[in-house]
This record gives sequence, C-alpha cells and structure tokens, in this order.
Amino acid sequence: MSDLRLIVFDVDGTLVDSQATIVAAFAAAFAAVGRPAPPRADILASIGRSLPDCLVQLMPGAGADTRQQAAQAYRAAFARSLTAGAEAAPLFPGIGDLLRALAAQPATLLGIATGKSRRGLAALLDAHRLGGVFQTVQTADAHPSKPDPAMLRACLVETGIDRSRAAFVGDTTFDMAMARALGASAIGVGWGYHAAADLHAAGAEAVARDAAALARLLDRVAGGMP
Repeated sequence: MSDLRLIVFDVDGTLVDSQATIVAAFAAAFAAVGRPAPPRADILASIGRSLPDCLVQLMPGAGADTRQQAAQAYRAAFARSLTAGAEAAPLFPGIGDLLRALAAQPATLLGIATGKSRRGLAALLDAHRLGGVFQTVQTADAHPSKPDPAMLRACLVETGIDRSRAAFVGDTTFDMAMARALGASAIGVGWGYHAAADLHAAGAEAVARDAAALARLLDRVAGGMP
C-alpha cells in the first residue's frame, strides 16, 4: 500500500472567507432578472453546491432561461470582485500557513473539490498564489453538484490514493455527505456556512474550531502522523 495520503479541501467557507462577495454576487444575479434577492440566511444555506443547483433552490418557479441569465450575472459579478485581489475573498486565519506546511510534506497530496467554476477557482488561487499547491482540482464544470461524490472520486482516481487514506475538509453538510458516500474521512470546519452540530449530524468525524485545531486533526486521519 502506498504511504501517500490525500487531503481534499472545499473552498468557499473552508479556505476563503467569500461570504460578502457571494452574497453580493447573488444580489446582482437576482437584480439582472428583475427578482428580489432572497434572505441572506437562505443564500448561505445553499452554499456548498454548484451554482445551478443553488439557483434552483433560491429561485423556485423560474424557468431555465431565467436561471441561466442569473448564473451569467452571478459569474460576472464574482469575477469583477476578484479584480480587487485577494482581499475580496481572504484566506481564513492560519489557512495559508497550514496549506504550505501540508504541501511541504512529501507523503501528503492536496486537492480541491468545489462547486465553483474552474475559471472562478483559477482566479481565486492566482490571487492567493496557490496555483501550484494542489495536485488534483475538481470543479462544478465537469461534475454533478455535491453531495454527489463524483468530484471526490475523481480526486482519488487522479492521484491513485485509496479512499482509506483520503480526507475531505469542508464547512457544509453537503461536504460531509460527499466524503461519507465514498468512505473517506470527513472533517468539518467551524468557521464556515453550516453549524458544527449540523456537520456532526451529517457525518463529520470532528469539527475544527481554527486552523491550528484542523492541523492537529489532519495529523491523525488518512494515514497521518500517529
């Protein structure tokens, strides 16, 4: 058995604090189709899935053309926000150091599985100078939305890592359900969009309160340090 392990991360609410940017982009999306934006709490509850699935939930009764127009407006608004640089969606405290420390471990591979588009993710990683940190990157462009495990399965296939030596780190119940569907370790973070109690109920083995706690958890899962 390989000594390598794989740690896959969600992005929004896990690595970056993009809440304000996401809410503003949804406001622009709804304005573009002449609809009032839904309550902030409803928007935050939908995050974790791909944009088309979020719009189905947030825009009941809307036709496909309306949702497509809204999606285009959302992506344009989010792209404009990234011209402000990394501060538009800053890394959560300690996350940059954690990623660099993990990337320096010869036996650790890193991945991303996110509901973002590949274009949006690339811009975000470039803004934070993280483009070369991840060995496998899966986005909503090529996969069904979480909690479908397709993205995580693709990470395993691309890296050749067995699910018993893989962990997924995320902030939503969709993330936890995806990891559990493949039998990978499911680690929650307490600074994102869903409450810790909900993450535990969805199958999280543990929920980290900060980046230092997450580092300690990762030392003990997916074939990490004893």
